Amino acid sequence: MTAPDAGRGIGNGVETGNLFEQGVPMTNFRILHVSTGNVCRSPITERLTRHALADRLGDPLWGGLIVESAGTWGHEGAPMEANAEAVLADFGADASGFTGRELLDEHVIMADLVLTATRDHRAQVISMGHSAGLRTFTLKEFTRLVRAIDPATLPPLEDGVVARARALVRAAAALRGWLLAPTAEADEVYDPYGAPLTFFRSIGEEIHQALDPVVTALTGVPARA
Repeated sequence: MTAPDAGRGIGNGVETGNLFEQGVPMTNFRILHVSTGNVCRSPITERLTRHALADRLGDPLWGGLIVESAGTWGHEGAPMEANAEAVLADFGADASGFTGRELLDEHVIMADLVLTATRDHRAQVISMGHSAGLRTFTLKEFTRLVRAIDPATLPPLEDGVVARARALVRAAAALRGWLLAPTAEADEVYDPYGAPLTFFRSIGEEIHQALDPVVTALTGVPARA
């Protein structure tokens, strides 16, 4: 799959239009992870993404990547669940300073890529409008699509991570109707809220495995052996 030309999105952290508009360069690329309460799955996904970016690039904001999260029924101002913190500690990821957020229109407007825990979350994000459909995927859906994209067709890292990320999202959106999930459940990350630590850890591993090819494709740098 050849990556299409990319458009524009966030410039200097201020909304300048969505990813698929053309002609104006951007300096940041904003990834938004979405779950229900923003205290379990999306905090784990946010912080594991940042950790993986730091591991590959040396800084989670290197090249202009910004990683955030919110919840469709977000526990505004709440800390993440203690079991979520324990999962992040297992991976050596930083859980400090996190506070939950309710998903707002402005979060969707400013996001260049929205990755949700489930298909219901994806539908809720898309229903908010803001031309979100072409840049909103479930995490596992995006992983499946990214695996089918030839990395050689993406801009090289020398062109910047933002240019590569923009092209990756466009290529994934173009593939969506052609590469379907084997089952509906294959695109879901189930909610561990209230579950024991063992279940949290299984969800954390699920998220980690789904993120690995995504971060590799975004950065062009594989995980350390």
